[in-house]
Amino acid sequence: MELAVLAQIGAVCVLGAMSPGPSLAVVLRNTVAGGRLRGVMTGLGHGIGFFFYALLAVSGLAAAMDAGDAAARALQWGGAAVLVWLGWQFLRSDGVVADEHDSGGREGFVAGFLVAFLNPKILAFFVAVFSQFIEPGLPPGDRLAVALLAGTIDASWYMLVATAIAGTPLLDALRRHAQGIDRAVGSVLLLLAGVLLLSLV
Repeated sequence: MELAVLAQIGAVCVLGAMSPGPSLAVVLRNTVAGGRLRGVMTGLGHGIGFFFYALLAVSGLAAAMDAGDAAARALQWGGAAVLVWLGWQFLRSDGVVADEHDSGGREGFVAGFLVAFLNPKILAFFVAVFSQFIEPGLPPGDRLAVALLAGTIDASWYMLVATAIAGTPLLDALRRHAQGIDRAVGSVLLLLAGVLLLSLV
């Protein structure tokens, strides 16, 4: 695959990663609650989930999953369930900030991975983007390279966000309002879950 094509795919992935949404909200919330490690691990988990979707899309399997497919609907229901669960956990949070040495890196990783992997909109994004660049005869190595590029860009962006605000006056200011942030993020996630559930009934 030509470098120019990879650059175009990379540019689209950068714009997709930078767009606000539940992923950014969860990364910010986990950075506030657990510091740099939890935020970075959330970004890493999200990037790995993003990579799996990219790999699914470039392998051609995603194109076979239309909106009425049982697997696609199962992913949508799973995504809604995860959003409800995360939203409820954040709403119930008392806003206590974890110590940096007990910052829940594993919990952050799992949350980031689930938010990405159970988000059917990411799959739709890849199908739309890759259909413009991926040819049927593309070698497996090139397909893997495209998926790795997408996952690396996604993980790098969210890890950069977590690192950029950790240890700064901005993080201290956000932590003073940790409970309010938890409730705001929880409300947004529940709202998104409601919209997704309405589209399924």
